[in-house]
Amino acid sequence: MGLFGAIDGTSDPILTRLIAEDKVPWYKKPNLRILYVYLAICCMGVEATTGFDSQLVNTIQFSTAFNKYFGNSYVGINGKPGIQPGLLGFLTSCYHVGSVLGVPVAPWFNQKFGRRKAILIGSLIMSGAAIIQGFSQHVAMYIISRILLGFGLVVCIISGSAMIGELSYPKERPIMTSLFNASWHIGSITASAIALRTVELPGDWAWRVPSLLQICPSLLQIIFVFFLPESPRWLVSKDRHEEALAVLIKYHGEGDSNSVIANAEYAQIKSTIKLEMEIADQSWMDMVKTAGMRRRVFIAVMLGCFTQLSGNTLLSYYSNLLFEMMGYTSNFAKTRINLANSCWSLLNAVIIAFIVTRFRRRWMFMLSAGSMCLVYVAMTVSFEKLREAKDAGIHNGAAAISALVFYFTFSPCYNIGNNSLTYTFLVELFPYAERTRGIAIEQFFGKASGLFSTNVNPVALAAIDWKYFAIYCGWLTFELGFIYVFYPETSGRTLEELAFLFEDKALTDQAVAAVEKQIHHSDEFEDAAKSHTVHIENKSVIQNDRV
Repeated sequence: MGLFGAIDGTSDPILTRLIAEDKVPWYKKPNLRILYVYLAICCMGVEATTGFDSQLVNTIQFSTAFNKYFGNSYVGINGKPGIQPGLLGFLTSCYHVGSVLGVPVAPWFNQKFGRRKAILIGSLIMSGAAIIQGFSQHVAMYIISRILLGFGLVVCIISGSAMIGELSYPKERPIMTSLFNASWHIGSITASAIALRTVELPGDWAWRVPSLLQICPSLLQIIFVFFLPESPRWLVSKDRHEEALAVLIKYHGEGDSNSVIANAEYAQIKSTIKLEMEIADQSWMDMVKTAGMRRRVFIAVMLGCFTQLSGNTLLSYYSNLLFEMMGYTSNFAKTRINLANSCWSLLNAVIIAFIVTRFRRRWMFMLSAGSMCLVYVAMTVSFEKLREAKDAGIHNGAAAISALVFYFTFSPCYNIGNNSLTYTFLVELFPYAERTRGIAIEQFFGKASGLFSTNVNPVALAAIDWKYFAIYCGWLTFELGFIYVFYPETSGRTLEELAFLFEDKALTDQAVAAVEKQIHHSDEFEDAAKSHTVHIENKSVIQNDRV
């Protein structure tokens, strides 16, 4: 089969067809409705924390007090107090250092103690780190706080993304996992809005206040995680079958113990996880044991790199530098452009999350990479013209507007693929037994890439100016080619129907047989019930005739 060669292990999507017959929308199902509220707070809130942090380290750079406190009297090329590019890059990227350190621990904790406890522990770590960050007295203290934030975050992201995919009703699962990443922008907007007021606060409170407010999403997760049910797949893997069935009946069957869908889901989950556990050792070696798993890992590695190396970290973390290059130098202009872009990003991310799952995953990833490449080509030209004008001692207003327009244009292009589909694709790509490890691998390479790019961006931008944008054009072209060659199509099936995507089709057929048996059993039960009812009615009629 070769290093990455894998066969097609998909089979009859019997449960998918069954679920498609359910025409009742989620908002008319009370139990499912409240489940989605808890998922939004506990799981999507994790990604909102990421967005808050990304925008926090971006907006506090607008603060003169922050630059003076950590800049050690450094003066930037604009003549204002600043932080040396190397130190600024590390202050930003040490968040990713913590995430990289947390990757080996997070999957083990998830599998050992469950998704809920992982979210709780990760949120507690982030809460403590936010307090340390807000009261940092020197650079070392600030760096340690951000490393802890990154560590707690990756624990929450791995559990939260798995939880939202495993608890959501199959019909809404792609949308829910797409909204997971879209919630990043809620945190981003919050941080941008806070910066409108805090950036002008006197003294160090200009950056301490927003740093302390980073605790808020984590506190919500700590409170509401106790209302969230545990993943039925994790419960089945721990032989807690009655609890798993109860969760499915309550939320996917709306409390009806005879629900065909809930019982069929349980049968499919039980049989699939049993098959997975028989061929898996529950260790990291499972990730390279077969050609199918090696292909999954290879895709996860590159997906992690793509999420952080597609030019998004340059625009997200260093907009202050880009605005200066465009000619927007006042804090008033910077904070408002930043807030406007955050609001625009949330709007298009949410709209895209509801639309993109209707199309094939692979096509949307390709559209995203291709459109991002075109945007960066346009930005390269715009910033090159801005540099020419600045060297000539004039201001090119048209180039500044062009650069700003394409700065805003990048957001929907990125959101089509790497934002809206990353966790949807990962949850579908990996079977249950390896899901948290698969997400951990993506997170490791994503955070490592973020660590690299956030360190390199300010230094490279200062060294080669507009030519740095051209490097991203080449990388995005490579990204498009990789997606075309390696990404499989995963849309239109349940998680269990995709469990053996690259493996032997016979394994999937066994899971399908278990579902068919459960559905057949349910049909027999209903027929028996109807027969019993008719018998009683006939008996009643005979008795009435005698009377």
